[in-house]
Amino acid sequence: MGWRYRLGRCTLCGGIVCAALCRKSGERGAKKTAKPMSDAPEIIIRLAEPTDAPSLARLRYEFRAGHDPATEAEAGFVARCRAWMASRLTPESHWRCWVVEEAGRLVGAVWLQLIEKIPNPGAEAETHGYVSNLYVEPSQRGAGLGSMLMDTCMRFCEKEAVDAVILWPTPHSRSLYERHGFAVLEDLLERRLGPIHSQSEECSK
Repeated sequence: MGWRYRLGRCTLCGGIVCAALCRKSGERGAKKTAKPMSDAPEIIIRLAEPTDAPSLARLRYEFRAGHDPATEAEAGFVARCRAWMASRLTPESHWRCWVVEEAGRLVGAVWLQLIEKIPNPGAEAETHGYVSNLYVEPSQRGAGLGSMLMDTCMRFCEKEAVDAVILWPTPHSRSLYERHGFAVLEDLLERRLGPIHSQSEECSK
């Protein structure tokens, strides 16, 4: 289910370009290559699966422990997080996750939770979306992978007729989200209740 973007590195500028677009079923799409491709490993953006949970748990630890001092041992956290993620990457889950894979290794991800709304009799979609944990490894940043992850996530939301998509940005990530149509609104209220962990973040919680 979903799209797989097959990417590579341009031999002229070193940037990431789209080599082909295909469905996970294997259908080939139109060629999108604008410049010659190098022999660098192929980069794929795809929907995550339960077997990706160990790598995703590692990325989660890197993301949060890189900003706040960890209060939980890495091994214990990764094991707990791996189990949580594996159970939420099943077809019946309300969570979706897209990953960036290079040479068989995950280097980035974004998560989306589909939140049901109470049914209403008007012409209004009955699902909200919550974007979380957008993260790309530091060595892979600057090539547009975060933007590609967001684009994939938002295309899914449009296809599923999601009513509104929400997230908590930071000053560093705000411009990325604004490029994808997000804006500050005055009709959303928030109340934080005794956080256990620090709330600082880079892209979203």
